[in-house]
Amino acid sequence: MNELRSGFVSVIGRPNVGKSTLVNRIIGTKVSIASPRPNTTRSQVRGVLNRPDAQVVFVDTPGLHRPRTPLGERLNDAAQSSLEDVDVIVVVVDATAPVGKGDRMVVENALSRRAGPAILVAVNKVDLAPRRDVLERLAEVSAVAGATPGVEVEYFPVSSTTGEGVDALVAAVVAALPPGPRYYPEDMVSDVPEAFWVADLVREQLLARVKDEVPHSIACRVTEWEWPRVRCEILVERDSQKGIVIGRGGETLKQVGSAVRAQMAPGAYLELFVRVEKRWQYRDDALDRLGL
Repeated sequence: MNELRSGFVSVIGRPNVGKSTLVNRIIGTKVSIASPRPNTTRSQVRGVLNRPDAQVVFVDTPGLHRPRTPLGERLNDAAQSSLEDVDVIVVVVDATAPVGKGDRMVVENALSRRAGPAILVAVNKVDLAPRRDVLERLAEVSAVAGATPGVEVEYFPVSSTTGEGVDALVAAVVAALPPGPRYYPEDMVSDVPEAFWVADLVREQLLARVKDEVPHSIACRVTEWEWPRVRCEILVERDSQKGIVIGRGGETLKQVGSAVRAQMAPGAYLELFVRVEKRWQYRDDALDRLGL
């Protein structure tokens, strides 16, 4: 019998490069919410890939960026801390955009852990980019990695949407893992608490329906869980945003509630409430209360 390999893999990159979609593709089910909005992921989310020969724990992370609020600083801290005590780091870059300062910062952060984890680079969204652009991205990111001598980096063109190249990436991840035990039960795909998951589903549906500055001002948390009744509180920063989130005649909240219930266990009764919490992104007490 083959020896079981197991370990932890940090998936990092700047905002909107497709980290969450890639993790969902690898796990084979939705473990992390995704949207076109920057910083949709606000905490570490672990997805567990179980195979006969391996158990791989992928850690999805917030996008590394230049923070403008205390919330942004905490998101960066969450991403940075994911690089500690992992066996592999997967750096995700976007094939449709040139490698810029943000990508270089991510690669340099990964390479700074040179004595520990293996480094793999996934050039994502190859389904949306011409072949010449994909080759340019590979050359650009390899030039950044090549500036640090003595570190071996592998590169993988992938599409988290179509699955192209993902099997090769996962095979390289497994090959880089040490022999070890299963850290989670074989039927477990995520360690995210159910209440946290529901709150994230509510935020995902809101992100799909509101625009301008409102998405960045939305936070969600489950305040009561007495199954089948679940109460989720939606925080915004201004009174005008409250009306946008509720929608005319409550239509937006109705749509959000229906979409989330469809992803919950049958019989769930989801109550949504909107409350104004002024400048919550800038207040440590509010961020602590939200678990961010």
